[in-house]
Amino acid sequence: MSANSFDARSTLRVGDESYEIFKLDKVEGSARLPYSLKVLLENLLRTEDGANITADHIRALGNWDSQAQPSQEIQFTPARVIMQDFTGVPCVVDLATMREAVKELGGDPAKINPLAPAELVIDHSVIADKFGTKDAFGQNVELEYGRNKERYQFLRWGQTAFDEFKVVPPGTGIVHQVNIEHLARTVMVRNGQAYPDTLVGTDSHTTMVNGLGVLGWGVGGIEAEAAMLGQPVSMLIPRVVGFKLTGELPAGTTATDLVLTITEMLRKHGVVGKFVEFYGEGVAATSLANRATIGNMSPEFGSTAAVFPIDDETLNYLKLTGRSEQQVALVEAYAKEQGLWLDPKAEPDFSEKLELDLSTVVPSIAGPKRPQDRIVLANAAEQFAQDVRNYVDSVDEAGQESFPASDAPAVSSTVPSNPVQVTAPDGSTYTLDHGAVTVAAITSCTNTSNPYVMVAAALVAKKAVEKGLTRKPWVKTTLAPGSKVVTDYFDKAGLTPYLDKVGFNLVGYGCTTCIGNSGPLPEEVSKAVNEHDLAVTSVLSGNRNFEGRINPDVKMNYLASPPLVVAYAIAGSMKVDITRDALGTDTEGNPVFLKDIWPSEAEVNDVVANAIGEDMFNKSYQDVFAGDAQWQALPIPTGNTFEWDTESTYVRKPPYFEGMTMETTPVTDIVGARVLAKLGDSVTTDHISPAGAIKADTPAGKYLTEHGVERRDFNSYGSRRGNHEVMIRGTFANIRLRNQIAPGTEGGYTRDFTQEGGPVSFIYDASQNYQAAGTPLVILGGKEYGSGSSRDWAAKGTALLGVKAVITESYERIHRSNLIGMGVLPLQFPAGQSADSLGLTGEETFSITGVTELNEGTTPSTVKVTTDTGVEFDAVVRIDTPGEADYYRNGGIMQYVLRNLIRG
Repeated sequence: MSANSFDARSTLRVGDESYEIFKLDKVEGSARLPYSLKVLLENLLRTEDGANITADHIRALGNWDSQAQPSQEIQFTPARVIMQDFTGVPCVVDLATMREAVKELGGDPAKINPLAPAELVIDHSVIADKFGTKDAFGQNVELEYGRNKERYQFLRWGQTAFDEFKVVPPGTGIVHQVNIEHLARTVMVRNGQAYPDTLVGTDSHTTMVNGLGVLGWGVGGIEAEAAMLGQPVSMLIPRVVGFKLTGELPAGTTATDLVLTITEMLRKHGVVGKFVEFYGEGVAATSLANRATIGNMSPEFGSTAAVFPIDDETLNYLKLTGRSEQQVALVEAYAKEQGLWLDPKAEPDFSEKLELDLSTVVPSIAGPKRPQDRIVLANAAEQFAQDVRNYVDSVDEAGQESFPASDAPAVSSTVPSNPVQVTAPDGSTYTLDHGAVTVAAITSCTNTSNPYVMVAAALVAKKAVEKGLTRKPWVKTTLAPGSKVVTDYFDKAGLTPYLDKVGFNLVGYGCTTCIGNSGPLPEEVSKAVNEHDLAVTSVLSGNRNFEGRINPDVKMNYLASPPLVVAYAIAGSMKVDITRDALGTDTEGNPVFLKDIWPSEAEVNDVVANAIGEDMFNKSYQDVFAGDAQWQALPIPTGNTFEWDTESTYVRKPPYFEGMTMETTPVTDIVGARVLAKLGDSVTTDHISPAGAIKADTPAGKYLTEHGVERRDFNSYGSRRGNHEVMIRGTFANIRLRNQIAPGTEGGYTRDFTQEGGPVSFIYDASQNYQAAGTPLVILGGKEYGSGSSRDWAAKGTALLGVKAVITESYERIHRSNLIGMGVLPLQFPAGQSADSLGLTGEETFSITGVTELNEGTTPSTVKVTTDTGVEFDAVVRIDTPGEADYYRNGGIMQYVLRNLIRG
């Protein structure tokens, strides 16, 4: 019950229903607030308890100074939690382990239950092993169940054992698309109350739902578990960046072009830790699908959220996707009553403002390794010619291109070239060279939720087929829609056969290529690439293209709209300037250009209008939690504590609560520490967290081999996230990681100073030796440490490797808080200083003193760092809120929650 200090409790009547609401206009200053802060204000009004959330907190939000730096801590209580299976499995593993820990500490295991609705969508496990055939989808699903049976049994058990926990089974869709199409409420109804739908999710692209007027963002699995257990998310009232949209997109551009432009602008402006909110006349002209595409990319521009207010477009989408008449009416009535309805002419109070005239957007791609590195499509071939030099040793002697005569010419005779003759399984031959597009994937929630770009891709395929064009033989082409609705409207519009003919057969409903589940390249392509060190490329309609993420054979990765993915599959090379050069020749030998197969806006709109209807969404989601016969046939244990299988290599009981007592252990200074890794700028959670394929000669591969797992059954790190033994061994093991302590190496290597001379060693092996010797470890990093997906294992793995502190120049928000959640101390070099400027090599022994001040209930602003080589500096302590300090004192967020639940 709210303390209701502002007399805000009221009643809203919609049709025959009445709802308790908390009126925002009861708080002075609320009318001028941006939409996103109004949502937070309602949250505080409704959850005010006089202790964690007080009238002063509510007043502080009402009096928000848009120009001030964030300093006021508030406690945000999300309405629900959403998870995908990679991050969700360890959440449920931890909940199951907490039940046992409660039992061992004399409490009631049944107390460990989600207190907020928690929904998990299994979408990260399908791998595009099979492609280019009509039965690719069925074969990939069979392989998925074979690889993941133990995990799926565990999740089915969780669905029966925990209240308020639901699972969307495999083969349904991508979590963020399922969220906007079905799970999102926009206005939540619970226990007679109506309030804004808010959420946190265990995937950074949770922000896709921002396009539907729902405030939410990605958190680590650690924070999500706490939210499920009723713990509010501790946060500072953020700065809010107003992004004004004017005009309309020109013909020939797509939502992808728009979002890459916005990503570039906002990354350049700097929005890390801030909310972005879209406003202005251009918002009304932006379709819901395009809003969701923009919201999805929030992590790529670095903001916490990227939200659109509610308006008629929101209501139309809710109707289209099968929400009830009462729900749609409630959303409209509630938004208008609370001042949450979009006024296109309004200029709310923002901290900073940017503006984009939509008519200035031009066709674009991004790459070769970061989503913010936008390239105007007309300049793409020229830019590739420059960038490829960073991935090859030198230009061959002749410096000449060597593609078959039927292919488009190179952009320049000086483009690095290393032509290799390849023989396909059918006996035909072709030439592979630097720049070859070896993966062309329509994948990821970012674009597959958007019917306009998906229909455009299918129409490009149709027109290409009619001209006699198809993909090049070396291109792995995959179609992985975000929900079954997509294939329904392709079928209804008669477009599926054309996609199939160009090679874009359905491979699965899941994230696939965007998260590294692209599956292997054809054997002959992989062999040529690796034996001749070719810098080949991928083109995908995703949101992430970081190094080493998409496929281990592919060095350069480009983000593009779905229709451009089809075009590049036909062109076959990034050296082709697809805006000017022919993509191929038609059946009569005439050159075919991109403009010849690019659909008009009217053509796309006509298909969308005639092929998509409410009935499709009702059919797809009518029994979404039940699953197919294969899911329902999975045998599961019963009981409220899980029966751990000691032989399982997928799901194991983690060690987080071993030896835990009800009393906290005082925190200590860190003395005699060694450096496990010294890293540069822009080290992402992709570099830190185990992801992608498991190689046989790595510590994780050796562990699986020792446990009787055949190499073909290794599966991915993501699928084994419920087994801490595999995950520790894969932490800091990304094939593109460059640890400066071990120069000349690439991958999970360090130097082990427990041995004479400090020989090069696997990071995991060195960590085990350090821990056996009782030596604490530190990580040294540069700028933007931990950017990327909200990966709990980037923090869990760091902690389990024995790392006690991380010292960097700056952090990404989620990873910094996750480190604290695992009991790791995040520190920052003094402003303007770095490991290099201080002369640190990583071979030193470190001592960090002043940490014990936390035992006195205060957080020191700095701690003293000294080395045995005489370097000394004051490191900034990045424990930013009192709540984070409580987590650190308890040894982590899970221990804090567990102690509170038992005491409570």
